[in-house]
Amino acid sequence: MPDRFSFLPATADRLNDIEAVFDDCSGGRNCRCAYWYLPNAEYKAGWGEGNRSWFRSLVVGPRPPGILGYHQNEPGGWCGVAPRAVFDRLRRSKPFAPVDDRPVWSINCFIVRKPFRRQGLARSLLKHAVEFASANGAECLEAYPVDQAARASNGAELYPGALSMFLDAGFVEVARRLPARPIVRLECR
Repeated sequence: MPDRFSFLPATADRLNDIEAVFDDCSGGRNCRCAYWYLPNAEYKAGWGEGNRSWFRSLVVGPRPPGILGYHQNEPGGWCGVAPRAVFDRLRRSKPFAPVDDRPVWSINCFIVRKPFRRQGLARSLLKHAVEFASANGAECLEAYPVDQAARASNGAELYPGALSMFLDAGFVEVARRLPARPIVRLECR
């Protein structure tokens, strides 16, 4: 039940909770969302402890890089959300190149700890990420989910979220340059 969860910005005082979420995920443990922020060579060189250290410096910055979902006081999940302009990967990506010149925010990563999976937490994280971005000035949100129906393998990693989750939340597909990775958008205001 999603109402069992509460949601807070991923601020420096919650660093231990953020790390608990990432550490419960084999890819997240080493990536720390550096994939989206850093040039590929830096991201790969930092795999593991380097990305962990880099992420700690991001969290102590002036803007929270995402939100956390909690069940009571236990951290259950993460959603990365920030202005598109801060993501180096998106600046360089042809498949995810800008659709237009609007200053959109991007939702790029979900991690749900094992004990909280299959309880609607990712969908609730998405809802609260939209609210967080809107409250922080976003006029439009963009995401790059996985279209599982178009994917050759059902074992696809869903860190960017499933297309169906975004469509159910009111996002609309605005471009598709890869068969299984559309760009979806939601107007915030």
